[in-house]
Amino acid sequence: MLALDKLFKHHKNRRVAVVLALLGTVTPIAGLHKLYLGQPIWGIIYLVLWSTPIPRIASAIDAVWYVVQDLEQFERQFNGHSQYNLNTSPQVKAIAEAMRELDKLREDGLVTEYEFEQKRRQLLDRMA
Repeated sequence: MLALDKLFKHHKNRRVAVVLALLGTVTPIAGLHKLYLGQPIWGIIYLVLWSTPIPRIASAIDAVWYVVQDLEQFERQFNGHSQYNLNTSPQVKAIAEAMRELDKLREDGLVTEYEFEQKRRQLLDRMA
């Protein structure tokens, strides 16, 4: 079971998915793109129906969809996150960490709500 989780948890590349889907339109091995994207049931269905034109048509539709789909939407759907969240600037990360520490101090009662709000606003002003 751990091996299957590892197999489907890799970062999925949209170009690879498009190439595999297009490959499925011209070869009888349709469904590889579904397996690559972590949708094994759909991949198996495509492979089982290989003798019909259905998987080839569906692969062509999938290829077009992956091309026209917004990259952020693809990342969210198949990788579980947005690309923009991965490339967060060091300044934003530092401010987020400072906010977490400040919130912890507030929860522990070491700073008042007023002090927390003042410092929070200062940190957010740095981002602007």
